[in-house]
Amino acid sequence: MTNEQLKDACTAMHMPLDNEQMAKLHTYAQMLASWNEKMNLTAITEEEEVNEKHFLDSILPLGDVHVLGNICDVGSGAGFPGLVWKIVRPDLTVTLLEPTGKRCTFLQAVIDELHLNEIKVINKRAEDFAKEKRESFDVVTARAVANLSLLSELCLPLVRPDGLFIAMKGLHGDEEAIAAEHAITILGGRKEAEYKHELPSGERINLVYRKVKKTPVMYPRNYGQMKKKPL
Repeated sequence: MTNEQLKDACTAMHMPLDNEQMAKLHTYAQMLASWNEKMNLTAITEEEEVNEKHFLDSILPLGDVHVLGNICDVGSGAGFPGLVWKIVRPDLTVTLLEPTGKRCTFLQAVIDELHLNEIKVINKRAEDFAKEKRESFDVVTARAVANLSLLSELCLPLVRPDGLFIAMKGLHGDEEAIAAEHAITILGGRKEAEYKHELPSGERINLVYRKVKKTPVMYPRNYGQMKKKPL
């Protein structure tokens, strides 16, 4: 996907990008390829592949859902989707939550290079961060982090009542949604919408959950417990 094709796709989603935003995405893609030579950030480094599989994929939920306010991207990795969201939606306040220190260093370098404001990098695990920032985000999202039953326990405790949890999934998103119904209910969520998109590289499924009641204080458990005994 060329830069022009990316721009056209965003316009078609009513998410038009100006030249400055396109330039920032280009710089981001260049830094991703450069830094990836010294640390494992992504298997996808060619800019045209990055445009589709990372950038457009990250932007899709913003065309589906009216996202506003204070956002947390759990397990941000190389910044997908949270850093992309900040570039294309400068009005959002974004927290990139990433447990790996080297990746945090990369994220901060991109933020500094692009002169982005109202975005910060937190080097912590989600289950620990939830003790500090429980139920304080308008929207919590995650992409390619864990299966939905486990992911919901990492994310929903961070969502404020009436806020949203957006889980970005691939081909098996429907199956994960069915398997996670019990966990979502226990954690205070309710499925609100599901959006499917066909990209050249495959199907994307974005699952949107509304926080309809407070998450019981016992959640999230430590990661070992989550893995050993998923909800």
